[in-house]
Amino acid sequence: MTTRVEQDAPIWKRGWGWLEQQARLGVRSLRGHFVRRGVPAHRFGWRHVEAPPLRSSATGYRSIHAPARAENPLPLNFTSRDHLPNLVHWWGYSMRDVPDRLSDETFVATFQDATITAYRDALGEFYPGILSREGHAINLREIKFRPGHGEALRAAKAAGVTPVRRDRVVWVLERVHENHSHWLTAHLPKLLLVKQLGLLQHVLLPERLKPAQEASLRMLGIAPETLARHDESRPLLVSELTLIGTDRFRPELLRPVREAMAPPLPLAERTRRLYISRARARFRSLLNEDEIWPMLDERGFERIFMEDLSFEEQVELMRRTSCLVAPHGAGLTNMMFCAPDTTIVEIASLGFPNPNFYALAAAMGHAYYLVPADEHGDVEPLKKNMTVPPERLRDVMRMIDASTGAL
Repeated sequence: MTTRVEQDAPIWKRGWGWLEQQARLGVRSLRGHFVRRGVPAHRFGWRHVEAPPLRSSATGYRSIHAPARAENPLPLNFTSRDHLPNLVHWWGYSMRDVPDRLSDETFVATFQDATITAYRDALGEFYPGILSREGHAINLREIKFRPGHGEALRAAKAAGVTPVRRDRVVWVLERVHENHSHWLTAHLPKLLLVKQLGLLQHVLLPERLKPAQEASLRMLGIAPETLARHDESRPLLVSELTLIGTDRFRPELLRPVREAMAPPLPLAERTRRLYISRARARFRSLLNEDEIWPMLDERGFERIFMEDLSFEEQVELMRRTSCLVAPHGAGLTNMMFCAPDTTIVEIASLGFPNPNFYALAAAMGHAYYLVPADEHGDVEPLKKNMTVPPERLRDVMRMIDASTGAL
């Protein structure tokens, strides 16, 4: 789109800008042309990197779970799949896809002489990238070679940074691994699988672990102090690299984590009814929480703040929960540690629908309800606060009352 400033510029200046743009496009095209014909990507500062199918670079490949089509129930307060949002956004699937969502393959692949680099974006979030011996990108679901990786490699070379060299590495770290949901649903299943495969000694952990990350590792029977750490400030050269490809919402990967960390208790010990509050959160708060609280309070719910509890306490609380109600947020990920058939009620805006908690509830075998909320605020969609019309939540609570014989 042409801006007003560009329209007001002299004709010769606008023409020069067009020529500059065409020249840049031409240079990019030439880089791609030469790289595709075998010129190493590093000759162009990794500004163009090809990404052929992963298996073409692998020297070993083992499939553990084949791709599989799910048969998940609808949210229990929905009567038609057509009533679910069909917006995909960056999650790669929509809420309407969850009932028969395709789970990706679980696999173990090995590569010789690989390079791993990483950078952090403006928000400080971690992004790893991997190159094969041939200089091709090795891309997985949440690991992709991006322009920032080329910049990181160029900067390291210019500064004379010495790469770290390791004979063998099992790489499990994905994008934004510090995020609570990503750590629990993506990284813990990988780590448990690696442990079962007898490859744990080759895993690299982040240099710094959050308390919840460290606690979760110990609960999986993994001692963090026994594993090497990844220095993200330096490129990593690996003689033999093992990658684990997983899907975040495969029951075969998620349920073993629950069995290892939070074995289900007898039904008689699962009596807690919890509401996870986001009143202290910086964004995505439920603005009318106090308005809807009486209908939960009269049903025996407890209002909790996950930030007041240690990770171990959070897990134990989930083990004893029969019904969990919460606005969309990271705390809902802890449903992983609830026993099968736990009732889960997610309050969420359907204007920018995130299907992940629906998919997670289905994978864990929970009874899932989705209460549409209204969003508020002139901010990016993921940060908008919410209100829920009380009658919407009341209708769902009455359904739950009827199913449990309560009230």
